[in-house]
Amino acid sequence: MVGQTMMRIVRPCFKPSLPDSQVAAAGGTKDGLLWYKDAGRHACGDFSMAVVQANNLLEDASQLEVGPFVPDGPCGTFVGVYDGHGGPETARFIADNLFHHLKKFATEQQTVSADVIQKSYAATEEGFLNLVRKQWLIKPQIASVGSCCLVGIINEGVLYVANAGDSRAVLGRVEAGVRDVRAIQLSSEHNASIPAVRDELKQLHPDDSRIVVLKHNVWRVKGIIQVSRTIGDAYLKSSEFNREPLLARFRLPEPFHKPILCPEPSIEEHRLCAEDQFVIFASDGLWEHLSNQEAVDIVNCSPRNGVARRLIKAALREAAKKREMRYSDLKKIERGVRRHFHDDITVVVLFMDPGLTGRRLYGGPLLSLRGGGGGGTSTLAQKS
Repeated sequence: MVGQTMMRIVRPCFKPSLPDSQVAAAGGTKDGLLWYKDAGRHACGDFSMAVVQANNLLEDASQLEVGPFVPDGPCGTFVGVYDGHGGPETARFIADNLFHHLKKFATEQQTVSADVIQKSYAATEEGFLNLVRKQWLIKPQIASVGSCCLVGIINEGVLYVANAGDSRAVLGRVEAGVRDVRAIQLSSEHNASIPAVRDELKQLHPDDSRIVVLKHNVWRVKGIIQVSRTIGDAYLKSSEFNREPLLARFRLPEPFHKPILCPEPSIEEHRLCAEDQFVIFASDGLWEHLSNQEAVDIVNCSPRNGVARRLIKAALREAAKKREMRYSDLKKIERGVRRHFHDDITVVVLFMDPGLTGRRLYGGPLLSLRGGGGGGTSTLAQKS
């Protein structure tokens, strides 16, 4: 039950429940602040995808692409989860550009590789900083907008996981002699709460005694931001933006001569095997409320259809419980105020069917899907 004080705060923000308000969006279903695509096919099996909004504007963006990465090449799967902060512009820019850069560089090298992914992140970063320069005089606050960037790519039986920020990819794997499916984190995170990240920042900035600051019991880079690697956040990448007309709260008191934040992703390569059951890609809004193993257990014990939505529901139940609320009451709180209870959350679950992970031929639908109702297209791939 919600305490009386809490109820007085949130009651004006309650909205009536509309059980028949589900609206079919292109490539998914919109139900209030929730968007979902309960089931679909990717190059190696089934997928499930869901997004819930908490901010006034949805700051997360996400996409799922199924098709060849190089002309006449084998079909693969691309997943992107972009957890924006300060606004939606960077996350949306990544969704519009990163995959196109990946295909361009993959075509040049005739393969997908860590180098191709690295170049794709760098080109996306450069493109966004150029956009900030063009809009500086008319929209200077875009310099304070950024995004974490988590990418998963399955190509010819190899899973690449690239991450800048604190979103996370977790593998569910069956192991011999163990009944349950074990959670294995595939992504490296870049959050100042992690001692190794603070050490890395101090090594990169040995002359700055305030490169990481403990503020209100939270470690932050320069006392401002928790993540150390992002796309965007131009005001912490180049001193040309550390001035008016940027708001004073984003400006650093002293000049800096090299980027404070880094866009470079950590990249892991994993050859898929028969024991690998599924991978959960999610923004940190999910992991604030569920452990890796709890999320894997939910996926393992649930039907595939709608499992991403089920993970979000489990996270929201935990968020409500922490605030001594009922889940049904939390769902009635409108966007904006919702952010006091949980973050925007994006979840994509990819299931791997062993017979498909290493195959070069794929006769299913080609797919381009945006999370949150951003549209989607599907065409049938030709069997050869």
